[in-house]
Amino acid sequence: MDTRFGSSLLPIEIDEGMQGMGASLAIRTEGLGKDYGGVRALSDLQLEVAQGEVVGYLGPNGAGKTTTIRLLLGLARPSAGRAEIFGLDCQHQTVEAHRRLAYVPGEANLWPSLTGEETLHLLGRVQGQVDAHYRDVLIDRFDLDPSKKVRAYSKGNKQKILLIAALMARPDLLVLDEPTSGLDPLMEQVFRHCVTEARQAGQTVFLSSHILSEVEALCDRVGILREGRLVEMGTLAEMRHLSTLTVDATFDRVPPELGGVAGVRRALVDGRHVHLEVQGSVGPLIDALAGTGVRKLLSREPSLEELFLAQYGPDGSAPVPTRAPAVAGDRS
Repeated sequence: MDTRFGSSLLPIEIDEGMQGMGASLAIRTEGLGKDYGGVRALSDLQLEVAQGEVVGYLGPNGAGKTTTIRLLLGLARPSAGRAEIFGLDCQHQTVEAHRRLAYVPGEANLWPSLTGEETLHLLGRVQGQVDAHYRDVLIDRFDLDPSKKVRAYSKGNKQKILLIAALMARPDLLVLDEPTSGLDPLMEQVFRHCVTEARQAGQTVFLSSHILSEVEALCDRVGILREGRLVEMGTLAEMRHLSTLTVDATFDRVPPELGGVAGVRRALVDGRHVHLEVQGSVGPLIDALAGTGVRKLLSREPSLEELFLAQYGPDGSAPVPTRAPAVAGDRS
């Protein structure tokens, strides 16, 4: 019995036959597309997310992230293709699919006259199942006062309500669209901890976010959308090719000529210091540096932000040439 809210919520029974469908994939789309009038919002999306994965979904405003999520939730009808949640058709088996997932939007539309406690109780009834103990743990973690009216909550506190409501259901799939909007840095850390817990429990997380450090810290794989098309999908290690590696070398004598070395896109000499931008393998550069009197060598792989900027311009809309990261770390 839930002692905090006065009653426990019984889970909705899910048909065992449904649980076996699409056992290996939490999300699957085939040629998924959406047009709004004459505007193509999403085109030929081929996406697979395995159970237990945390996948980041990136792109500037208008790239098609929210459109994808609306199609997955059955809130919009596709113009082409199809989408499945655990093998359930998102258009024709929407109710069954929703029993397996919880959704957190970036903007909270809640009932202003209800308290936080009443809102969580209502959302729990809608979801169909609640881990009452975990709900209370989450309330404490997110430092939420559930006795206040929703109208008295800040934007961040309203977002906490949505996060708690989603997490307390322990769903098989969490669909999160800018979930930390309005949260302060401390609460963002709490959110990351909760996502890590969800992954450890075998839950799947589909995370759309503009906070690149958040995606980099949490996600097993990352997809990048550009103008409605999925242009990159893979682990961060697999996507490092999108950006150059910066290498700074300091010599104890006049530096050798390195501009012609395979993979070196740029070489800037300043006295005994050389700044290099390398794409692909650094093996040829290391071979060229052997015996040249290198005193210090600094390099770093690109961050997710730099990978993102390799696909988008600084304004978030146009692709730009590969951008070299700043120097950090010592591999000498």
